[in-house]
Amino acid sequence: MPSFDIVSEVDKQEVRNAVDQVNKEVNTRFDFKGSDARVEQADYILTVFADDEFKLGQILDILMVKLAKRNVDVRCLDKGQVEKISGNKVKQQVTIKTGVESELAKKIIRLIKDSKLKVQGGIQGDAVRVSGAKRDTLQEAIQLVKKSITEFPLQFQNFRD
Repeated sequence: MPSFDIVSEVDKQEVRNAVDQVNKEVNTRFDFKGSDARVEQADYILTVFADDEFKLGQILDILMVKLAKRNVDVRCLDKGQVEKISGNKVKQQVTIKTGVESELAKKIIRLIKDSKLKVQGGIQGDAVRVSGAKRDTLQEAIQLVKKSITEFPLQFQNFRD
């Protein structure tokens, strides 16, 4: 029975490369001269440090551009609260969301069931497996999900006959 998986993944190495590029650019820019502005990465959590909120916004803009150039979808970024550290320095955590959350998975399965396509969907951990009798109906399901779910980046993998 043909099937495919709906997942949401981010290439960790591309994120690492983008963070390195951001730090290199911040160190060479004149407007950041003498400041303690940087981005640190711990797994899928990025911490952005800056002297004030304006510079924090500039660093986040640079980060978005570098991630987009490296084909990392910026819709998977979840920005936390801006926290004050010593003096007027600030930091902000940016979490990179991976995996299909259960609420979104239920929404996808409901969408597939309501479409009356002859396919079945099931939650498999942090992915959604869709199976059906015909390859064409699975491709219709892919097009339906691509068109309907736009707020979160999804990939379609393991298409098997």
